[in-house]
Amino acid sequence: MKKFHLYAATASGIEAIAGRELRDLGYETQVENGRVRFDGTIEDILRANLWLRTADRVRIIVAEFDAVTFDELFEATKAVAWDELLPMDAAFPVEGRSKKSQLHSVPDAQAIVKKAVATKLAAVYHRRTRMPETGATYPLEVMIDKDHVMLTLDTTGSSLFKRGYRVGKGSAPLKENMAAALIALTSWHKDMPFWDPVCGSGTIPIEAAMIGRNLAPGFNRDFTCESWDWVPQELSDKVRDEADAKADYDTPLQIFGSDIDENMVEIAKRNAQEAGLSQDVTFSQLAVQDFKTDLQHGIIVANPPYGERLSDQASVRELYKQMGQVFKPLTDWSKYILTADLEFEHFYGQKATKTRKLYNGALRTDYFQFWAQRKPRHKG
Repeated sequence: MKKFHLYAATASGIEAIAGRELRDLGYETQVENGRVRFDGTIEDILRANLWLRTADRVRIIVAEFDAVTFDELFEATKAVAWDELLPMDAAFPVEGRSKKSQLHSVPDAQAIVKKAVATKLAAVYHRRTRMPETGATYPLEVMIDKDHVMLTLDTTGSSLFKRGYRVGKGSAPLKENMAAALIALTSWHKDMPFWDPVCGSGTIPIEAAMIGRNLAPGFNRDFTCESWDWVPQELSDKVRDEADAKADYDTPLQIFGSDIDENMVEIAKRNAQEAGLSQDVTFSQLAVQDFKTDLQHGIIVANPPYGERLSDQASVRELYKQMGQVFKPLTDWSKYILTADLEFEHFYGQKATKTRKLYNGALRTDYFQFWAQRKPRHKG
């Protein structure tokens, strides 16, 4: 089976987590800004799309070269064996990005690449008229960074964060792959209690349940490459059957989500039901100040409101204060809180054990980590 050069695209700050996921799947990786490179067959492409929790998409790297003129871009693109990837009727939209490069006009770069691909395909398939583009979609991208061009083919389609279970959401929903990354950065294991005290539409607890059950996050959706004529249906079925066999439905889970807004709690319950996890996550209407638990050695992950508007800031900072007071007695729980408010520790009332810079979309945020006191060792 043919091997491809590939990369998994990620949000800034979580490349290393996606790299770890790929290594756990058995691939050698190279972590770069915004992506993780690896090699694999079409079976590996299907598997990566199915299992990656924190990445955005999986792309085939079709060609890489340097270009400072549109002639160079055209000729190098035309030299690629596009017919090995694109059938005669392929629809091939071209997206583009450029930074710090002489070819800075993205629309022009897209048009040149489109023309070069069409020219090559017309020559190979002996077409005198335009390519029909009536078949399956093969989304191409031209990315130019410091005059280095990367031509890629997207295998995923709509981003991997679209798991297919979100039937409702709140005003500032956290993407599913970001929620998975927040969990991956904790010390949580499925035999430990897990709580999100500001759960909104339930994304963080649902992602925790998917991890606890070892469910492939892409199982309930399709990928663009599954419509391509050189991707056998039986291969796709095989990879999905293998994933299904790895699910763990037996381990008891203690996963909780609560929110002050009863409407959000109802949405969270519907989303969990859609994910097939309504038995695995307990949602309840609860204000943070009323939170208490007898459970031990748990993990709290929270993505509270950030209070970006000045009118919201006072109430949000009051919430941070309540969190600090309510969580303080839980010395054997670790707490992980994501916010864009750099003053967070001051209002929470405690210095974080560790902070990590992450980007929630384009917004710079910090992940404040308050680690539990170590369990006492039993003397033998």
